[in-house]
Amino acid sequence: MADKKLRDILAGAQRIVFFGGAGVSTASGIPDYRSKGGLYDTTATLSPETMLSHSYFMDHTAEFYDFYRNNMLCLDAEPNDAHRALAQLEDEGKLSAIVTQNIDGLHQKAGSRCVLELHGSAWRNYCMDCGAPYDVHDIAQGKGIPRCACGGIIKPDVVLYEEQLDDAVVADAISAIASADVMIVGGTSLAVYPAAGMVRYFGGDDLVLINKTPTNYDQHATLVLRKPIDKVMRDAVMGQ
Repeated sequence: MADKKLRDILAGAQRIVFFGGAGVSTASGIPDYRSKGGLYDTTATLSPETMLSHSYFMDHTAEFYDFYRNNMLCLDAEPNDAHRALAQLEDEGKLSAIVTQNIDGLHQKAGSRCVLELHGSAWRNYCMDCGAPYDVHDIAQGKGIPRCACGGIIKPDVVLYEEQLDDAVVADAISAIASADVMIVGGTSLAVYPAAGMVRYFGGDDLVLINKTPTNYDQHATLVLRKPIDKVMRDAVMGQ
């Protein structure tokens, strides 16, 4: 019954915005953060929040890259049915934007074009001194601290803890959310701010939450689904 309600909501929508987190990519083999077995379920001495912080990157760059290469780069991952369903909705002219907290690039790999990456992308890297761009494979296949031809340190174009979100990306995300008639929030516990706070800009008709665990916005939703998001989106969009 709930899945039929989602299909009905999507059928009547004209400007869907999808807001997604790490749970969107778990079916692609990329661990999420806060569930059991996720990145934060670790016995490491330092927390991921520490090892993925700006200050740790600057003060312990070699150790940062050891952790980053082992835990954050999943270059062989392929899009799952959630990514493909969203790309289909965009092709049909129903979905106006994807706002993602993920850095894996799987939405683009599935064919989505309007993807707003709040936390940047592991696929983009640049020299901190001269700004020269570097491919992610230059990072993944190397050892130690990756350096530019000019001698500068190469940094992933991702937003680390203690860093600010990109103002232009935030503005575009808020604009898309504010103008949407349907907002789907999927694969996120809505626990990371300021990104999670963007949901409050939605004033459209239907808010749909798809997540395995409760969120603080459940009481405001038209529909809450506690099922794997790849299966929910596949059934609702692709009818499989």
